[in-house]
Amino acid sequence: MLRRHFFLVLAVGVVLLMLVAGGLKVLSPGKATQVGGPGGPGGPGRSRGEVPQVSLVSPVTRVFTERLELLGVAKGRQSVTLSAATTQLVSRVLFSPGQSVAKGQVLVELKTTEQDAALAQARAREVQARRAFERWQALSDQGYASAAAVDQYEAAWKSTRADVGAAEARLGDRVIRAPFAGVVGLSDIAPGAVISPGAAIVTLDDLSALRVDFQVPDRFLSSVREGQALTATVDAWPDARFNGRVLRLDTRIDERTRALTARSEFTSSEGLLKPGMMLRVGVTQGVRTALALPESAVAVQGDGASVFVAVQEDGRMTVQQRPVVAGLRQDGWVEILEGVTTADRVVADGLNRIQSGQPVRPAGSAPPGGAAPRRAG
Repeated sequence: MLRRHFFLVLAVGVVLLMLVAGGLKVLSPGKATQVGGPGGPGGPGRSRGEVPQVSLVSPVTRVFTERLELLGVAKGRQSVTLSAATTQLVSRVLFSPGQSVAKGQVLVELKTTEQDAALAQARAREVQARRAFERWQALSDQGYASAAAVDQYEAAWKSTRADVGAAEARLGDRVIRAPFAGVVGLSDIAPGAVISPGAAIVTLDDLSALRVDFQVPDRFLSSVREGQALTATVDAWPDARFNGRVLRLDTRIDERTRALTARSEFTSSEGLLKPGMMLRVGVTQGVRTALALPESAVAVQGDGASVFVAVQEDGRMTVQQRPVVAGLRQDGWVEILEGVTTADRVVADGLNRIQSGQPVRPAGSAPPGGAAPRRAG
């Protein structure tokens, strides 16, 4: 019991000594508490009264193009998915994926054993019928056969000729040709595979130009006309601009969407555009000249915008936040419709580091008092 009370008294004494030492340290007159760490206020870095440097720019006049951006899907000038007209085995595959083919080029051959035999049989019957008609024609010319008999053999000959044509057509169905010049896509068809009617064999696209259909809201119909020049962008190539033109406008407006379908055509000599890509089609509505500032100089809050304008007061420079009316944003610039003039000097960047009424100094200038700017490091 005595040992337990001894340790308890010892612990209480240590706590009382720590409290007394802390109070003496706070009340000591010769030591000031340091505020902040290295680089913070009061530390070896930036002092409490240092004036921040800012980069200043003046509004400039730029040309802005008012554009209506609409979405469209790219398609080949001509696109088709080739398939067979009958069920048959594949005999030969005569193309490679991604190959450019000419119009009429044979791509796939199907097994034709039965069709070859049927064609030979039809041709033999046609020869026999032709010879019979010629004999009866000769007899009719000599007066030994009636005209009715000659007509009967002539009809039989023409029927066998039609049979030959039908056999040739069935044989032609076993050969898949390119209906137009283009580029074939990927395919898993191989010799020995069974093809059914309507089953996809391979895709064929004419990539010499791409068609893009896009929907134009009816209130913007006055901005679109046939033959009009267009530009388009895609997410895959954000820095590329593709030029095209409006080919045709549909004859009626969709009652559900209140939009008109416009068909345009774009060229891509480098092959960057692919069928199926989503394009942002830009329709120019007008061009105007206006004051502009870099995007980094305009602060946007909700539906409003503002800038920090440098003002010289009582021998020192301060910044004042001023509301502006912003317009279009293009190529890193913001159109300023109201709020600034070309005589104003505006803070170019770092708007989150300053506040209205705060003293500042232009970048590269000496701090107050004439001392040269201290070099970092």
